[in-house]
Amino acid sequence: MKKIFRFLGPYFYLLPAFLIIFVFRFLPMIYAFRVSFYKWGMGGAEKFVALRNYSTILKDSSFWQAFGNTIYFSIGVVPTSLLISLFIAVLLHQKIKGVRFFRTIYFLPVITSVIAVSMVWKWIYHPQVGLANNILQLFGVKGFNWLSEWRGILQMFFAFLRVNFPIKGPSLALYSLIIVSVWKGLGYNIILFLAGLENIPGQYYEAAKVDGATRWQVFRHITWPLLSPTTFFVLIMTTIVSFQMFAYVWMMTGPPAGGPLGTTNVLVYYLFDHAFNFTRYGYGTAVAFILFIIILILTLIQRKAVERKVFYG
Repeated sequence: MKKIFRFLGPYFYLLPAFLIIFVFRFLPMIYAFRVSFYKWGMGGAEKFVALRNYSTILKDSSFWQAFGNTIYFSIGVVPTSLLISLFIAVLLHQKIKGVRFFRTIYFLPVITSVIAVSMVWKWIYHPQVGLANNILQLFGVKGFNWLSEWRGILQMFFAFLRVNFPIKGPSLALYSLIIVSVWKGLGYNIILFLAGLENIPGQYYEAAKVDGATRWQVFRHITWPLLSPTTFFVLIMTTIVSFQMFAYVWMMTGPPAGGPLGTTNVLVYYLFDHAFNFTRYGYGTAVAFILFIIILILTLIQRKAVERKVFYG
């Protein structure tokens, strides 16, 4: 009996945390999965419809537009955020005066309220009094309707060059949200890269300096390989977060949010719109599980393609 208690003892310590996770995580997920098979409105379950919610979603052109916008958003945010944050982290890792001040400044947007950030950037993008257009006008460039322009940025660029280009790209409004998202999350990724840089043994750099390696050679053959675990983590987490973007669409491109012409409508806002504006809870829950499957597949692909190149030595 004493051996049994000794074996089960650690699990009793884990039991409170497990119960909290089970009650507030797993049970709602199981219940939500059940809801996705019903026509579920304000009054509760109305009718069991099996897979009809899922089939209706996949036939809806608005869903595919939201999916495409989400892909555009992720492609815009992930590599840009990764490269800029890595570059700044390398600069902040140097022994310069006031480095702690700069680290604090770069991290401030992360802890700033999304609502406050949205309101400030909405003013920056204002077509008449916004800072962005005022700066452009100093260089003789006509301002833009940043948050209400439905045309794609590639379409606008090649139209300026008077070239007919078939690919439109993300709308200027969506690209404006990409800029805000990159700026907001930059500090978090910088901290992660700084932690990775601090863990690289200094003797590697000393040996490279003795061998006469250039800064680029040091970065390419020492810093970059030894930062690969951090880069891998940042890549996966930034991708997941970019697919869950909602607040900037709600705060900055409305009413109605998701405009202009649905070019900033992303998957999470599509979910919110159907679940809470149209009170189609079963349909919205089905969208949530489709989004979960999409993120899971992307994460598995990234692990399969990138993890084997990660150097943990």
